[in-house]
Amino acid sequence: MSETDTDADTAGAATCSRRDCRAPATWALVWNNPKVHTPDRRKTWLACDEHRDYLSEFLDVRGFLLERVPFSEFEG
Repeated sequence: MSETDTDADTAGAATCSRRDCRAPATWALVWNNPKVHTPDRRKTWLACDEHRDYLSEFLDVRGFLLERVPFSEFEG
């Protein structure tokens, strides 16, 4: 398989939001910054198993994290 074929195959794949991580997303972290967003606005970061806790903690200590949902169940 050529590099172009590989890029095309993974271009639409959901990957972890952690900087420099290209692992497949297994979690959706739903969050909202109440100072910036209306209460009904939902933002989403994706996380792999390795970075789920790190990204969740980053959002939670700021009071932004609303929920963690397995990516396979996420309907956002």
